Amino acid sequence: MEEIILSYSVLLIAVMVVGNVISRAITGASWHFAAEISKFAIIIATFMGISYAARKGRHISMSAFYDLAPFKVRKVLAIFIPAVTAIILFVITYYSTLYVYSVYESGKVTSALQLPQVYMLVFIPIGLFLGGVQFVRNAWINITQKEIYLGTDMKDYNDEEKPQDQVHV
Repeated sequence: MEEIILSYSVLLIAVMVVGNVISRAITGASWHFAAEISKFAIIIATFMGISYAARKGRHISMSAFYDLAPFKVRKVLAIFIPAVTAIILFVITYYSTLYVYSVYESGKVTSALQLPQVYMLVFIPIGLFLGGVQFVRNAWINITQKEIYLGTDMKDYNDEEKPQDQVHV
């Protein structure tokens, strides 16, 4: 489901940006709604992408120390880092939910389409929460499995057999 949401969000951004450029070139006028729809799609892609990146082990990481560390240290880090990240994401989810609720209560609408702004913002706490859940899963798989996983769908690249490590008989 995440892949579908992300794919359509990126396609929507592309259609809005390219369509707006073509419209300006041909008619001299921009689509008044293109920026709003693009912003909506960027928010969806960004925040719904947190969970996808965590599951696939493709999130941004500072791995210099991790890559050089021995197996046991990497295993501890592979449990500790996702657990702390999950806690942070759940805390941010709470505060973003409060913010979204305040926007809902204010009744603010978007300028071009006159849609309630809450429609755009509701994906922020949802994406943060799903990201937190995925990081809990990442920590759990590293607790329960012998191997090290960067994400539930990706084992640690440091533990993969390299061609130079293979023994030929």
